[in-house]
Amino acid sequence: MAKAKAKARNKRSGGGRSVPEAVVVAVDGGLAELMPDRERTRAWTLLIDGAPQSHVDLDDPAYLDFEYQRRLGHVIDLAAPPGRPVHVVHLGGGALTLARYVAATRPRSTQQVVERDAALVQLVRRELPLPSNARIRVRSVDAREGLAKVPDGWADLVIADVFSGARTPAHLTSTEFLTDVRRVVKAGGLYAANLADGPPLAHLRGQIATAAGVFPELALVADPTVLRGKRFGNAVLVGSDRPLPVAELTRRAASDPHPGRVEHGPALLDFTGGAIPVTDAAAVASPAPPPSVFR
Repeated sequence: MAKAKAKARNKRSGGGRSVPEAVVVAVDGGLAELMPDRERTRAWTLLIDGAPQSHVDLDDPAYLDFEYQRRLGHVIDLAAPPGRPVHVVHLGGGALTLARYVAATRPRSTQQVVERDAALVQLVRRELPLPSNARIRVRSVDAREGLAKVPDGWADLVIADVFSGARTPAHLTSTEFLTDVRRVVKAGGLYAANLADGPPLAHLRGQIATAAGVFPELALVADPTVLRGKRFGNAVLVGSDRPLPVAELTRRAASDPHPGRVEHGPALLDFTGGAIPVTDAAAVASPAPPPSVFR
């Protein structure tokens, strides 16, 4: 079992309240750090080997701090009428931020989280406990292995947010992987993936081309500077077998603190620039971010 190198000791913040120190633990995927948010009383940021992974506010699980998590939150909000319970599969768990968000905004939802790093799961459960009434099951297996065990048509929403360090593993970028995702998503359900890339955006273009071969309806949400290939960043790709709520997704993304742009239809397919779908045989991990991204 992983042991904390630095356990929380309270000290005073500038405002006089007690602020815990970081918790640093060796987990299967590297060195995990839980850093306290000095502006929010019971909020933490999870980093793995220095790369920010998740932000959690235990007092307000509906608060999403990271830009890409806000955009995935919009997809969750639009997956069904407000407040209606849903079935969600999370591939990649981190600090279980999005699972907590679903539990807070859609009570009685049933969720399956697949997070390979068992030591990380132990750390999160111990330091950032889940609400006792949350219907969240966490399985510590590989994402594709866990996905294979989900029944056909079970999920209203499948969210893929899997990173080994700061890269998405190759076997989670292929047509074969997305074909199994579609098997799990019920008719009218949604698939959403957090993708990271930078210029020349070859990985992102390839992932859109791959998804287009599996899901007839696609939309992409990202910062305009990322879409123009000006910097490394995250993009959220959404797929379905039914028309997507593009107008509402566009409105919500535009109102974010860092406004996002939504691409869909012919413009999104044109964006691929002739990229071909990725197969298991040709798949590679997503590109590593430049060191400047986390400074």
